[in-house]
Amino acid sequence: VMSINIVKGVEFGLGFEQTRRFGSAVHDVIAGRDGGGRWVHRSNNAGGLTGGVTNGEPLVVRGAVKPISTLARPLPSADLITGEAVDKAHYERSDISVVPAAGVVAEAMVMLTLAAFVMEKTGGDTIEDVVANLATYKARIAQAPEAPVAGGRRANARTGDDEGETAHGLTGSDEAGSGGDD
Repeated sequence: VMSINIVKGVEFGLGFEQTRRFGSAVHDVIAGRDGGGRWVHRSNNAGGLTGGVTNGEPLVVRGAVKPISTLARPLPSADLITGEAVDKAHYERSDISVVPAAGVVAEAMVMLTLAAFVMEKTGGDTIEDVVANLATYKARIAQAPEAPVAGGRRANARTGDDEGETAHGLTGSDEAGSGGDD
């Protein structure tokens, strides 16, 4: 979106508004998994991105569009040949607004960018190859392992003995999940 000449700023989700709020008011709280196993959030202030990676929430991108260059009532300028100041710039046209067109162009740029990443991930010379590879990828990630519990260990990792030994043979309750000693 930033590559579009008329765009002078881009934000995701709350974007620049986040700079005027406390973190507790903008961080998207993870609400857990939905019935399909997808992680869901209570809000989408990040605009569908966490650490630069899409997080399953809708992708929200906004671009700030500058005013058009030509004006019905031109401003003072300079003659490009003589270098002399002139009272008003040459008037060629007067668009009312470029926002509708800029929206179409920005949407296309976002879609092209996302399509490039889909092609990078799935490859293929035909749309049929891409669709088949994407279906295979989706099936594989749908079989993701069970979510870990606190400390990076699965809920069923304990063997049940009194020593605190886990199924993977490590001991301790390292909260960071590194498997090290307490």
